[in-house]
Amino acid sequence: MPLPRADLDHVLTHTQDGWRTLAGGRLFITGGTGFFGKWLLETFAHANHELQLGARAVVLTRDAQAFRRAAPQLAGTAAIELVEGDIAGFAFPAGDFSHVVHAATPTSAALNELSPFALIDAGVNGTRRVLDFAHAKRVSALLFTSSGAVYGPTRTGESGAARVNIAETLATGPDLANPRNAYAESKRLAEVMCAVAADKYGLSVRIARCFAFVGPYLPLDQHFAIGNFIGNALRGEDIHIRGDGMAVRSYLYAADLAIALWTLLLQGQSGETCNIGSPEPVSIRELAHAVVRAVAPELRVEVAGAVVPGLDYYVPDTARFDQRHGAQVRIGLHEAIRRTYAFHETAHAQAH
Repeated sequence: MPLPRADLDHVLTHTQDGWRTLAGGRLFITGGTGFFGKWLLETFAHANHELQLGARAVVLTRDAQAFRRAAPQLAGTAAIELVEGDIAGFAFPAGDFSHVVHAATPTSAALNELSPFALIDAGVNGTRRVLDFAHAKRVSALLFTSSGAVYGPTRTGESGAARVNIAETLATGPDLANPRNAYAESKRLAEVMCAVAADKYGLSVRIARCFAFVGPYLPLDQHFAIGNFIGNALRGEDIHIRGDGMAVRSYLYAADLAIALWTLLLQGQSGETCNIGSPEPVSIRELAHAVVRAVAPELRVEVAGAVVPGLDYYVPDTARFDQRHGAQVRIGLHEAIRRTYAFHETAHAQAH
């Protein structure tokens, strides 16, 4: 099911000045079937049509037929071309390219747990292959979607301690002895590789350190708390929180995410690294109640775990991006939940 026209227009309105950079150009994108990729491709197709840019997007995919089944509205777009290949060893498509978006990111918690070497291979060797491609094609700009996971675990300390949002200057990192940090470390090394490519190749690279998001296409049955809660609401189920619900996150609506990513690619500076997300903290407990208030007031929230000192705090400081490009949050959490719920509700109805 395609994105709502209101979301597509929202993205176009707030990226209007940047699209001329892509006029007549050719974009190469990895990760086109993922949450980020679908949003980028649909908003690209919309801008390309509305502004008559004459641009094209070439999408790397492991299985073109599976892509066509999952996203027929994209596969059927004349300006989007699919090429098959593995991220770590794909053959370079022929022709010239002006821009690259490297958004291929295995985000499965199960993969991080069960197949960390496969995750590292995709994150590191895949990034090397994309950087070599961008260098060979002499592209104008490359955007790499990294993660806030590169900062490692962040806590507020004892109850009542001041909460400080994570800034790009924070010089921390994951525990190298913890095998569950394969995803985070692969992102860290990929960022270093981007810096090396900029230094040795003169490649113009921008890095988006992405935090947590909500919106159409977000899976409702994986390790994303907000997706699981919206899934509960769609099924009419009370929300059960296994822990104490005091871990703190923030959630940016996916249309605002798309605006930020396109802005970095099309209007950012070489070497620019920015946190992408919402700076507005919300605990998991508060989030569950927010979902209930927005879309299912008849449901209950049950918290099973006891309160513990020291809170997991995963909220970005977005001042760097906001000062350079404008505030990221345009659609608030209540409306973001409502739109995400409505999209999935409509998609479910159409499927049945």
